[in-house]
Amino acid sequence: MRFDLVIFDWDGTLMNSVPKIVACMQAATRDAQLPSPTDKAVENIIGLGLPEAVATLFPGINEAQSTRLRECYAHHFVHADTTPMTFFEGVEQHIHGLRERSGLKMAVATGKTRKGLARIFEQTRSGDWFHASRTADETRSKPHPQMLSELLEELSLPAERAVMVGDTEYDLAMARALGMPSVGVSYGVHSVERLTACEPEFIAHSVDSLFGWLDRELKT
Repeated sequence: MRFDLVIFDWDGTLMNSVPKIVACMQAATRDAQLPSPTDKAVENIIGLGLPEAVATLFPGINEAQSTRLRECYAHHFVHADTTPMTFFEGVEQHIHGLRERSGLKMAVATGKTRKGLARIFEQTRSGDWFHASRTADETRSKPHPQMLSELLEELSLPAERAVMVGDTEYDLAMARALGMPSVGVSYGVHSVERLTACEPEFIAHSVDSLFGWLDRELKT
């Protein structure tokens, strides 16, 4: 088996949550009396921690405005917005298939907060799929590689025995910084060109393609 650990990004990789994130950020900016960003602008910051995402969308924003925007976003995401979020088709079936592989570990590295990840784990009953996880509020935000370093340390594995799977350049840049193999998925938010610039071993254009590649590599 080539890898002992598969680390997944969450939003845009396992879960089709991009429409909800876009809708909530645009609603939050209206509440906070800030210019509403385009869909593409919000998609660009998915994967970053919320403070880093806000700073990227609104360079020079003051702390009071940033706090207000983050509070409005959290309100819409948890309470007000009804945009559905589901796993991409086939994800659950394929993850269960990976869980049957003896010795293989799986983890999550996400821009969500710990509270947000715990909430979605509970809602989808998916928390026990993973041996470990890191969120942006308990370590450094992507693209800094600290969350990957901490996962490797927790699970006692070297970078070359793990693979990072994500839909943004932030995910792949983390892995590249550590010499960790990576796989990009093009069905999320960043373009194939942006993913390719981070030198992933493979770019998957569908869930089946992603897990097909993982299956082949885990048999070598």
